Amino acid sequence: MSFEKKVAFVSGASRPLGNGKAIAIALAQRGADVAVSGLRHMDGAMALADEIKAMGRKSVAVQMDVSKYEDVRKGFARIKEELGPVSILVNNAALMNHNVSIAKTTIEEWDDEVRICLNSAFYCIKEAWNDMCANQWGRVINITSVAAVLGGVGQSSYGSAKAGLISLSKTVALEGARYNITGNCVLIGISETDAYHKLPEAVQQQVKQMTVHKKPAQPQDVANAVAFLASEEGWYMTGAVMNMLGGLDLFVF
Repeated sequence: MSFEKKVAFVSGASRPLGNGKAIAIALAQRGADVAVSGLRHMDGAMALADEIKAMGRKSVAVQMDVSKYEDVRKGFARIKEELGPVSILVNNAALMNHNVSIAKTTIEEWDDEVRICLNSAFYCIKEAWNDMCANQWGRVINITSVAAVLGGVGQSSYGSAKAGLISLSKTVALEGARYNITGNCVLIGISETDAYHKLPEAVQQQVKQMTVHKKPAQPQDVANAVAFLASEEGWYMTGAVMNMLGGLDLFVF
């Protein structure tokens, strides 16, 4: 599994224990040059870029608000100038900024989560698409959530946006097939990230008990799944939702 001469972009990769960081490192370990983005945590994105460079790969940390198309357009122009056209796109940026009922969710909260979780993926795909088509090769991998398939109390906007990523991936698969572009999702239940550690201990324990393994996935587990979907070995998988729920969708006693 080699990504030599491939350029990857991973959005939302600035957190020290995030899935995005693990994904970026996994792609770099397999030979890709990797661009990463951040917004409010650029120190983390820049440190990650330095870590990737120390591995002998090229990297750039781009500050962009992926929920704004003009930011994405400028960011991709910089990535192309410094590394080349993006051929592996991992839409990992997400926001779950509130956890309240539909009645209490404000229009602003709905719009913010949909823009960051769903619109951002479309913006990034749109910017990478023409080069992928021209080069007759591309991988689009959208990171989605258990809330997309099971819903969640207080997660109307987050769950809806994450569900939208599944449909978007299938459209990428259909429209991209003639250009050797695949589109897939990685469906995550719980992963031991910074966000996971912010949950109250009681909530952590409750969610862990709902999995068959009685523990969360590690970011590296998610990264391994992404690496497979990005590889030549995974070329026949497209329009798929790779289940990384750890049994959260099963009837677990």
